[in-house]
Amino acid sequence: MALKPTIFKMTINLSDLNKDIYETLHLTVAQHPSETSERMMARVMAYCLNVQEFLCFTKGLSVADDPDIWAKSLSDEFLLWIDVGEPAFERIKKAARQAQTVKIYSFNSKSDVWWKQSFSNFASLAVDVYQFEFAQIQTLCKLLKRTTELSVTSSGDSLYVSGELGECEISCKALQVQQ
Repeated sequence: MALKPTIFKMTINLSDLNKDIYETLHLTVAQHPSETSERMMARVMAYCLNVQEFLCFTKGLSVADDPDIWAKSLSDEFLLWIDVGEPAFERIKKAARQAQTVKIYSFNSKSDVWWKQSFSNFASLAVDVYQFEFAQIQTLCKLLKRTTELSVTSSGDSLYVSGELGECEISCKALQVQQ
């Protein structure tokens, strides 16, 4: 019998000072059995940084061809494709042909090596690549409970997160940004 995902209920009071967005997000996030807490929270932070109409989590790891997060128009066109981790170049090349905007959020201890090996390939694509600091994502995971209420403030290239169990800062370094 297959393992079931762990469900997290999150209420996030989001203040994005860069985009003048002030919303309360009510998210139900499914953590795939093979997904780490760090990866799941990197997905949540990427979601917070990209809040817009039609944005939603996908089945992610359960469906290999889907991104982690997407925004699709009413006519089923990809407006935004977001992958979390260190995706293969061919996957992102295909995504760049399908979606208006493609973003990658790398987050773990090997992302520097991945980017060093991949940046010349990705430079030919119209994609934005960002990196979360892994130690900060690990600290963020310490704020996590099955039902969590967080305040997230985005300012500049940082996210300031506070919750019942503490607070932390998450840096989001731009590695490649298309103009």
